[in-house]
Amino acid sequence: MKNIFIINGHQKHPFSEGRLNTSLVDKAIVYFSFNGCEIKVTTMEDDYDVNEEIEKFKWADLVFFQTPLNWMGVTWSFKKYIDEVFSTGMMGEMSNGDGRTRTEPKKNYGLGGKLNGKYMISVTANAPSEAFNDPNEKFFNGISEDDLLLPLHLNFKWFGLEQLPTFFAYDVMKNPEIENDFKRFDNHLKQHVQL
Repeated sequence: MKNIFIINGHQKHPFSEGRLNTSLVDKAIVYFSFNGCEIKVTTMEDDYDVNEEIEKFKWADLVFFQTPLNWMGVTWSFKKYIDEVFSTGMMGEMSNGDGRTRTEPKKNYGLGGKLNGKYMISVTANAPSEAFNDPNEKFFNGISEDDLLLPLHLNFKWFGLEQLPTFFAYDVMKNPEIENDFKRFDNHLKQHVQL
């Protein structure tokens, strides 16, 4: 994997300026640059061209998506990006529609992806790690982090991208452990991204 497309999905709010997400993107850039990768970056706060974004997905060996957990999903700005870029790309550039054919209209839904790369999601969340994977924690009722992110995983899978393990920085507003998060993040990249 030498072509790395990094997306910073943070959207600024008065209580969250995006410094941690930006720092994790910067750390990813340093890591991939040090390992001789070519990098392209899109930030949700900036303007983008839909066709250029599609070309970045086609070019990438790895799509690295950095995002805050925003109301149990992604930010509005990244949802807008999905609606614009993914919807345009699904009709030929990034996938063959929804993957079904006229001869088998009931099979292979969602499997028309044309991309051959991988993706990794990195999340900053106010929820503590203990909120997940525990049926006694009533809000999430035992679901995992990736269960919560299932719609996002399915969006990437739609285009044929293969999932790499997700990184989570937990409890980032109430009980932050930023230096430990940075160490875990570096180890996560080293362990799960083969360059």
